[in-house]
Amino acid sequence: MPNPPTILDIAREAGVSPSTVSRVLNGNTPVADDKRDAVNAAVKKLRYRPNASAQGLVWGRTRAVGVLTQSIASPFYGDILRGIEEGLAGSDYHA
Repeated sequence: MPNPPTILDIAREAGVSPSTVSRVLNGNTPVADDKRDAVNAAVKKLRYRPNASAQGLVWGRTRAVGVLTQSIASPFYGDILRGIEEGLAGSDYHA
């Protein structure tokens, strides 16, 4: 299995610097439209997915929701857990 693409791989593919890739991915500073488009195209082509564990270390939050129950086998708690997962669907959080 090949290694997943990194920000450096995205930068090479897009013809920009790694810091430009980081700015595009984080969306926190302005980037020229042509460079943003090149980075987004490279992200799609290389199927880049951010490493959630690494992001958690950098930002100090994991975006994970923990749930403690007495028994996951119980239909009551199973329904609760499914509801939590459905509620988190489409968000940046996961259970």
